[in-house]
Amino acid sequence: MNEEFKMPLIGDKAPEFQAKTTQGNIDFPKDYKGKWVILFSHPADFTPVCTTEFMTFATMADELKAINTELVGLSIDSIYAHIAWLRKIQEIEYKGMKNVEVKFPVIEDIKMDVAKKYGMVQPNQSTTQAVRAVFIIDPEGVVRTILYYPQSTGRNMQEIKRIIIALQKADSDSVATPANWMPGEDVIVPTAGSCGVAKERMESTDKDQYCLDWFLCFKKDKK
Repeated sequence: MNEEFKMPLIGDKAPEFQAKTTQGNIDFPKDYKGKWVILFSHPADFTPVCTTEFMTFATMADELKAINTELVGLSIDSIYAHIAWLRKIQEIEYKGMKNVEVKFPVIEDIKMDVAKKYGMVQPNQSTTQAVRAVFIIDPEGVVRTILYYPQSTGRNMQEIKRIIIALQKADSDSVATPANWMPGEDVIVPTAGSCGVAKERMESTDKDQYCLDWFLCFKKDKK
C-alpha cells in the first residue's frame, strides 16, 4: 500500500526527518533552530543546470550566513554520487567562479523519504528525480516560502536571498514589502483598521511616512 504525504504549506511546521548528508548526519529542523534555512532539491548529480546552481549557492554561502541563513541540498542520489560530483565541481570554472567547494550538506535520499514529505517528486515531471523545490524555513521551523521550478529552469539565487531579507524585515518591523522591493527601499505599513486611523494617515505631516491612498501607505527604511 503506497504511503501518502501531504506537502507542507506556508505556515506549517517543516516536516521532521533525520538524514545522512555530505557533512554528516542531520536532524531536521532541530539542528537548525534559531536559523533560517534554504532547503532545496535538484533533479540529479552531474547534471548541467544543477552544477551551475550549486556553484552559485556555494559562492553565496558566507553572505547567506551573514543574514543567519543556512543551505541544505537534496537529490535522489547516493552519498557517493554526491561526493564525486562535488569534487568534480571544484574543477569547473563558470562565470568567474572556480575552485568552488560546496561546504553545505547535501542529503542522500535514495528512498525518497525526504522528497516525498516535501512534495519534491512530481510524477508528471519524473518519478525518479526531484523537481527544483525551494523551502524557506524560519528560525522556529515554520515554512515561510515555497518555490517550485521545472527541471529545465535554473533558480535565481539572489531572488531567494531577497525573499529571506524581506521576511526578516517584515518580522522585525511589522511591515510588508512592495513589488520589486530591495533592501533599503521604502516599505508598506499595515492597512489602517479604522476610519480615524485612515484619516490621520492621509493628513499626516510625518516626513518619513506617506500615503498614496488610505489603504496604501509607505514609510522610509532608516536602517
